[in-house]
Amino acid sequence: MNDPVSAPAHRPAVDAVSGPRARPVGDPVRAWRRLVDTAVLLDGFHTLKHAVRFGAEVPVAVTVDRAAALALADDLAPDVRDRLADLLHEVPEETYRTLVARPHPTAVAALAVRPSRAAHLATLARTPRTTPIVVLDNPRNLGNAGAVIRLAAGFGATGVVTTGTLDPWHPTVVRGGAGLHFATAVERLGVADLPPGPLFALDPEGDDIRGLKLPDDAVLAFGSERSGLSTELRSRADHLLSLPMRPQVSSYNLATSVAMTLYHWSAGSF
Repeated sequence: MNDPVSAPAHRPAVDAVSGPRARPVGDPVRAWRRLVDTAVLLDGFHTLKHAVRFGAEVPVAVTVDRAAALALADDLAPDVRDRLADLLHEVPEETYRTLVARPHPTAVAALAVRPSRAAHLATLARTPRTTPIVVLDNPRNLGNAGAVIRLAAGFGATGVVTTGTLDPWHPTVVRGGAGLHFATAVERLGVADLPPGPLFALDPEGDDIRGLKLPDDAVLAFGSERSGLSTELRSRADHLLSLPMRPQVSSYNLATSVAMTLYHWSAGSF
């Protein structure tokens, strides 16, 4: 997937001690406390990097060590290095620890504006599609949901939809997805409101996936880690599919199942 945002051609002014200076935006701590209840928490350097790379609006970003964060950017994200230099404000470690519940090893955190739900729903409903939509039916594990969003973004999926009570924009999910929520459409919907397209649901009793080519407009549904597909979603499925698995092995991890299915789709799309 090509990055939609390129780095600006200029470099900001340089401070002899700390490197490029951040653009003054007032008190970052005060801004954080004003926005935190409605914004998306970007926890860690890589989460912020991906969010910025894919066009997130980031009103405030902080770090304990700005020079170290920009050195990471030089090594790992030169395409967004200048934008990070504009955004990052250094704060004392004690202050940083009051802003985030689980301090990240990179000591970087930011707040982003959540993308428009209406825009995401329009993206999910649009046909024809050239890439599938992933549906997590009543998922339970926040980290697993984040890993699936990261996978879906990597494969260029149109979006990820969750059903049930789990919030796909929960901070732990965003952290698990490494900020790649901003690279695809992520929303929570009821089963009755799933996007259009042929619905393929993964189930141990379904047909072997190796015997079928998945269409580009497929809606790929995966059951919860504990109880599998809900009765409501199973009744709506156009096809039940199973992944190859050795006898007596109980199941695959949710993210592994999604990865195998998306790979099967991608291998058949050429």
